[in-house]
Amino acid sequence: MGLPADRYVRALLESLYQGGVRHVVVAPGSRNTPLTTALTAAGSPFRPWLHLDERSAAYFALGMARQLGEPVAVTCTSGTAAANFLPAAVEARLSRVPLILLTADRPPEARDVGASQTVDQVGMFGSHVKWAADLPVAEQGALDELVRYARSAGARAAAVASEAPAGPAHLNIPFREPLIEAGDAPFEGIDPPAARIAAPPPAPSSEVVQRLAAMLPGRRGLIVCGPESAPLPAGEIVALGAALGWPVVADPLSGLRTGGHDRSGVIDCADALVREAGFASAAVPQVVLRFGAAMTSKPFNTWLATTHPDRVHRIVVDAAGPATAGWRDPDLQADESIEADPGAFASALTAALAGHAPDRAYLDLWATANDAARTAMRQAVDDIAAAGEPFEGRPVLDLAAALAASAGPSGATLVAGNSMPVRDIDSFLFSMEQDVRVVGTRGASGIDGVVSGAVGAAAASDGPVALLIGDLSFLHDLNGLWPVARHGLNLTVVLVNNNGGGIFSFLPQRTATPARFDEWWGTPHGLDLSHAVALHGGRHTVLGAGAEVDAIAAALARPGLDVLELRTDRERNVALHGQVWGRAAEAIRATLAPVEA
Repeated sequence: MGLPADRYVRALLESLYQGGVRHVVVAPGSRNTPLTTALTAAGSPFRPWLHLDERSAAYFALGMARQLGEPVAVTCTSGTAAANFLPAAVEARLSRVPLILLTADRPPEARDVGASQTVDQVGMFGSHVKWAADLPVAEQGALDELVRYARSAGARAAAVASEAPAGPAHLNIPFREPLIEAGDAPFEGIDPPAARIAAPPPAPSSEVVQRLAAMLPGRRGLIVCGPESAPLPAGEIVALGAALGWPVVADPLSGLRTGGHDRSGVIDCADALVREAGFASAAVPQVVLRFGAAMTSKPFNTWLATTHPDRVHRIVVDAAGPATAGWRDPDLQADESIEADPGAFASALTAALAGHAPDRAYLDLWATANDAARTAMRQAVDDIAAAGEPFEGRPVLDLAAALAASAGPSGATLVAGNSMPVRDIDSFLFSMEQDVRVVGTRGASGIDGVVSGAVGAAAASDGPVALLIGDLSFLHDLNGLWPVARHGLNLTVVLVNNNGGGIFSFLPQRTATPARFDEWWGTPHGLDLSHAVALHGGRHTVLGAGAEVDAIAAALARPGLDVLELRTDRERNVALHGQVWGRAAEAIRATLAPVEA
């Protein structure tokens, strides 16, 4: 006959499958046994992924969901296990990744009475999930009604997680003992999904498009493309830039710096450009049209926010709309927020501009300076290597070259660690035609879970996956490496080890608190990280100061885990970044000389 929970759980899982869930990450425990037995039963349509650590498991699922562009579920037992899902839930909410959290719980009569491994799990993720439900306990007497409810809850969770803006949903599922009985019933066939018409992304208002088509031509404008978990529509946006004669400033996580689209108007050195005072003054736009989240570059964001804010018209285009969790105006300066699908909006505005002959002078100003800065920065990095000094910008150039050479029909993926790695990727990942996708946890921008997210991306990818990460972030998530060997995955990690928090050496704390800085902000750990790599069955290599494209390419071609470590000095790293930016500034000023004369 089976336990009531068995039929109940399978109804829930069937509806999740019909809603697009194909992968479920399982952090085993006792209370979620009904879920685990169903997911792993003969005939299960799911791909279950075993993980030992709940926090890492949730980030692993998040990395898979971001890579696949579809909802992925993760399940755990009751108590603090469920609380460990919170960091990934926060990230999924802010970076718009469809994640479904299935937390097992004790039944109502065991709550708030001192029962072991019982905490208040109802609504425990608060506003960090799009929707949450505390499901009833499966009971024989009302099982038919409860099965219908379970189906409805699963369908709703999958739909809510997937609909724009995508994000996490939480189902809290209480179970009474017994949790399992002898025997292992197979997972029977799943009915075809019920017909469901997903809400289309919001179409652009023709009135708004016509108004902008009349207002924008002849004005100096910037198209700014920030990070987006699902890459922005590159072809449509660059076509709009060409129609307006505007530069397209692209964050590395926007999807516009790489790929086969026209990149002639794409600016990949904006961070360096606005650091040069002459260019920053000469390049002030009259209009800023932004897609995606705020840019990674703090100098660029600061320049954009403080440069004549009363004279720059700022427009944000976002499918999520201002009335949802999609509000993206961190500087509180948006003059208008347009709710529309970015691709459809860009295409409609481009069509409305047909026949308009753009003035390319402003685009040429940016493009000329950008080319000069890129050339100067490449040469500066080569000169540092020739002098025998390790530099933290070097691995970005080498990773880009190795991934470009390794990318097959499925492309390749570069996962950006937070703090310094993503900033170095912003500075040194230059435009390329190969399909190299750059992703990162830029919603909350934490250093936790980066390894797990990269391993999840590797689990979901047909092409090579590489991670650029700092030492503290690597230490923060060592458990995240466990699935590589367990599931036969392939991941190349380039580990920049400056023995502490390198980003703080660029911040005011370094000079404001010199006596206490190293202990409380620099935080040297003094650990030999090769032992952590060996623990997880990986290969460890120490990189030299010069180009290491061949070493990285060889690692990408090998199965399993490779960690290639570049050891640097935090203080010297600050000076070397200054040298590179100085060389870029000289080159940028040279492009401005004819204008100034």
